[in-house]
Amino acid sequence: MVKVSLPKVTLAAVAFGSFLLAGCTSPKPWPDSPLYEAPAGNPDWEAPANRKEAMAAMAGHYAHYDVVAYQGETPNGPLSTFIVSYGFTDLVIEEGELVEYDCFCHAEHKANQNMTTTFPDAATRAILPRSAVVEVYEEDGAWKLFRPATPTLIGIGGNPDVPLSMDPADPLIKDDDNDGKPGVTVFITLFGLIRGEIYIARREIFQNDLTLYSDGSLRGSVRDDSEQLVVGASLDILNAPNNPDQWPDPGLNPILLIPIPEDIDTCEELMAHREAFFPPEPEF
Repeated sequence: MVKVSLPKVTLAAVAFGSFLLAGCTSPKPWPDSPLYEAPAGNPDWEAPANRKEAMAAMAGHYAHYDVVAYQGETPNGPLSTFIVSYGFTDLVIEEGELVEYDCFCHAEHKANQNMTTTFPDAATRAILPRSAVVEVYEEDGAWKLFRPATPTLIGIGGNPDVPLSMDPADPLIKDDDNDGKPGVTVFITLFGLIRGEIYIARREIFQNDLTLYSDGSLRGSVRDDSEQLVVGASLDILNAPNNPDQWPDPGLNPILLIPIPEDIDTCEELMAHREAFFPPEPEF
């Protein structure tokens, strides 16, 4: 596991009070699916012959990029959002199994309505996914990797394997981003006029299905079943329950693991190479 002072996986949807304001520009539709095409095959590549070889081919240090799509309803129409997450994934062979370690660096929020949302890096890096033994198997001539869900809490303590508390006054709520406010803080600007903060706690629950490609990358889709509790907000109009559902199209929920040198192991270095490692972020 890379030793970085942070923690993908996958980040979840964060909120949002734009459902309280109606009558502005019409929401934009989802972009075409899939967001990204698979890389061209290399005719000289020899695919692994068995599971042991596939595990050896997959083991390594990766730049992690994923996009999770969510949708909810507002008086102004559907609120569609992308959460774009950056981080590191390491796949390590341990006692005959392939074990995945993930940590996150940065997240971006994209919406189809007139709003901007910021999830600070301190909150992103407070997400500390548990390691997971992944399943490696062959299907239709391709080698696949399945990462099972390992529920992870952020902004609240307790047992991550039980459903998230829905009590904003739960005594286990904690300040994981160390900003003096409960839970973790999301900053929102609505229609360029209203600025506020939402304080949330989350139970991150994601699993990944990936395929090994001839360029050494692993690519696939994210399934997110995360749970979210709005603990409070700086404005009453933002203090409302919100737990949007993932949009079910796998093509709009991609994950890319790009092999990178071992010595790139800090968030600052990763984001400095953003253009080299990752495709453009999706836009509405």
